[in-house]
Amino acid sequence: MQEGEILWTPDAARIEHANVTAFSRWLKRTRGLAFADYMHLWRWSVEDPEAFWGALWDYFEVEASVPYDRVLGRRAMPGAEWFPGARLNYAENVLRRERDGGIALLHASETRPLEALGWSALAGQVRILATRLRALGVRPGDRVVAWMPNIPHTVIAMLATTAIGAIWACCSPDFGERGVLDRFAQLSPTVLFCIDGYRYGGKPFDRRVELERILAGLGSVRHVIHLPYLDPAAPPPRPGALSWTEALDHPPIAAAEFRFEQVPFDAPLWTLFSSGTTGLPKAIVHGHGGILLETRKNAVFHFDLHPGDRLLFYTTTGWMLWNFLASTIATGAIPVLYDGSPAYPAPDTLWRLAQDAEATMLGASPTYVEQMARSGIVPRERYDLSHLRSISLAGSPATPACMAWFYANVKQDLWVANGSGGTDCCTGFVGGVPTLPVRAGEIQAPSLGVAVKAFNERGESVIDEVGELVLTQPLPSMPVRFWNDPDGRRYRESYFEDFPGIWRHGDFFRINARGGSFVLGRSDATLNRYGVRIGTAEIYRTLSALPEVEDSLIVNLDLPDGGFFMPLFVKLAAGASLEQVEGKIRETLRREYTARHVPDKIIPVPLIPMTLTGKKMEVPVRRILLGAAPEKAANVSAMANPRALDFFLEYAAAQQDYPLRGS
Repeated sequence: MQEGEILWTPDAARIEHANVTAFSRWLKRTRGLAFADYMHLWRWSVEDPEAFWGALWDYFEVEASVPYDRVLGRRAMPGAEWFPGARLNYAENVLRRERDGGIALLHASETRPLEALGWSALAGQVRILATRLRALGVRPGDRVVAWMPNIPHTVIAMLATTAIGAIWACCSPDFGERGVLDRFAQLSPTVLFCIDGYRYGGKPFDRRVELERILAGLGSVRHVIHLPYLDPAAPPPRPGALSWTEALDHPPIAAAEFRFEQVPFDAPLWTLFSSGTTGLPKAIVHGHGGILLETRKNAVFHFDLHPGDRLLFYTTTGWMLWNFLASTIATGAIPVLYDGSPAYPAPDTLWRLAQDAEATMLGASPTYVEQMARSGIVPRERYDLSHLRSISLAGSPATPACMAWFYANVKQDLWVANGSGGTDCCTGFVGGVPTLPVRAGEIQAPSLGVAVKAFNERGESVIDEVGELVLTQPLPSMPVRFWNDPDGRRYRESYFEDFPGIWRHGDFFRINARGGSFVLGRSDATLNRYGVRIGTAEIYRTLSALPEVEDSLIVNLDLPDGGFFMPLFVKLAAGASLEQVEGKIRETLRREYTARHVPDKIIPVPLIPMTLTGKKMEVPVRRILLGAAPEKAANVSAMANPRALDFFLEYAAAQQDYPLRGS
């Protein structure tokens, strides 16, 4: 299978039914604008952002108690000002779907069969919980955090929080004490939603001890709302904690009687967290209006979701994909929530769930496809997937073979949409377009409104060359700010230091003349582990507490077949041996953070490469391990210890742990 080879072409019916086709016709009818094809529509969307985003406001019929003064007040980045004057509420715009009735979402777990939650039940519980939060003294701007799994209760808690103008943040319960406190303690939350434990891979995980430690570390928490999820008889985590049932014990509240807090367009909605590469994870604050518009645009045009469509994505609540998935109910689509292992009780569990849920879209990762191929699983031979129309690939670069696997093993008439984006903007930058052909290994096109380019080191836009992924125009869903970054310094350093006024995302990127693109892995030290970004600083903070480890360096390699290899290199203290410390390292990382933080291999080294200013040289080491010549990977004159690279050059030459197949 050759890169760029056409795998699928949409037929006339698919093009006619596509949301982007309907939008193009609406623009012609209401704005007098006509576009020859998708790429012409995209160019207009980035060359005239005020006209494009203003059109989306009208097209999606955004509900606002006060209209906006203009679309874009200040255009320069950072600090672009979107829809000044408007007052609205994210949750109100989501919950207006209650008027249509029907199913809001589907959910299942390892122990609970697939069930539906209707709109009336969902919205009714949101109103009650929001009212109870207000009665507990939660005010606009207060932080409400959750240590909860991918279940309807978490969606309800998020919508109730945002309905009253409080700020939401969530970690999945597989996060350990250290990982949770690194994130939540920054926010000084007043309310914690939590569970007692969960099941994964057929095993129970009692998390009450970790919960006790988390609460001890969050002195600002005044109220705890506890869901006994693993054990229905589990006692409350502390005196005075409300159970979920107690919190919902309230007479029904009619929609007309409930007041949604009206806030400015850029008022904080929720906080997502970066990977924490250079310190504590950055607390990225997103706004009500930006997330509302961007999610609708992405879901409707680039996922082509229609009311009643059912989408199944395997995710946890600690990943931005959960925020996106939960938000798709605003389109009338029906997300399928699953809590448990995707490989339990069998490797093809998600395909069975896709069949039972009659999923029209399935989210997958290249790593998951590799697991299916190794197991010899051919879904079309086992399951009725007649409702399935599309696949969304994310998490790591998709190879031509990965994309071709779906056509050989699932069905021929399938839109396989590869895409890439980020937690930072909570959206996709490049992705699927249902009216364009699918080409092997290629992302179809830039997303509407996203002025994405590849820049070389001189800040020049390049075609068919690998460069830095940059955005040259602002997006409404760019962070409002970082928490505890009052002067915006950390924000500017994170995205605008290399190319002033231009957003640098931190991915290697290539785009061709027709708009097809390729995201080629991180250009910084962030670890992309099975689609979840992990910061090296989290690893180093944990290892610094182990006396046997003098220093360390960790990288993650994106392999050509879509897989990963994450080695940890350790300089051991005098007298320590790898046999003594290896198990301790793995257990500590798993306990304090997640299983994804555990390296594939731990390798002792004589020296850790450092710059003259004392920074670990993660990116040069990764480049060397992937085959780059040393003179192109690192500037040895800027190194404190140039001989430290010798070990890594020899290790790369051997390639015994991570063969670069096809290279």
